[in-house]
Amino acid sequence: MRVLVAEDEQDLADLVAEGLRRCAMAVDVAYDGAAAAERLEMHAYDVLVLDRDLPTVHGDEICRDLARSGARTRILMLTAAASVPERVAGLGLGADDYLPKPFDYAELVARVQALGRRSVAPVAPVLERGGIRLDPRHLQASRGGRFLRLSLKEFAVLEVLLRADGAVVSAEQLLESAWDEHADPFTSVVRVIVSRLRAKLGDPPCIHTVPGAGYRL
Repeated sequence: MRVLVAEDEQDLADLVAEGLRRCAMAVDVAYDGAAAAERLEMHAYDVLVLDRDLPTVHGDEICRDLARSGARTRILMLTAAASVPERVAGLGLGADDYLPKPFDYAELVARVQALGRRSVAPVAPVLERGGIRLDPRHLQASRGGRFLRLSLKEFAVLEVLLRADGAVVSAEQLLESAWDEHADPFTSVVRVIVSRLRAKLGDPPCIHTVPGAGYRL
């Protein structure tokens, strides 16, 4: 899952981003509305965690424009404006969920995960294919009943491949879905992670390289 956190309180933004990264999400951060709008034009995010009162471009404007664009990005408003009329107004702008500050981090993560499931075609909460079982909510994966000790990035790549349901996933798609904006698209980082994941999945091989196209599980 790829998430954009748009929050002008930098310490809070960084804490939220780090907490989401610990759940195997690829997270970018924007500290003002203009930066958030720019990133939304560049990347297809699953979820936008949006502070309503952003400088340069107000969060309401970002929310309204994103909802009107028809993008699949789900919006979680994270704001101190917590009264019932304010929540109603925020949802009316196109937000999918509304979480007032202060908030509990476990609830924030759960809400982001729930919105992420809604940003794509509905899938089961636990993904299974070819003896591989992956539980995104609890960060657990196994093959043939054998528990897999995966890094967060390996887990994220395996989740993308499982969600593809047998379709070919290009290296570019893996970068877009499982890495943040700091990933260098000209490195072999995808090949390295796929190689490590193959080794941990064991035999028989289940991640196949499709020459010139990408990878298929």
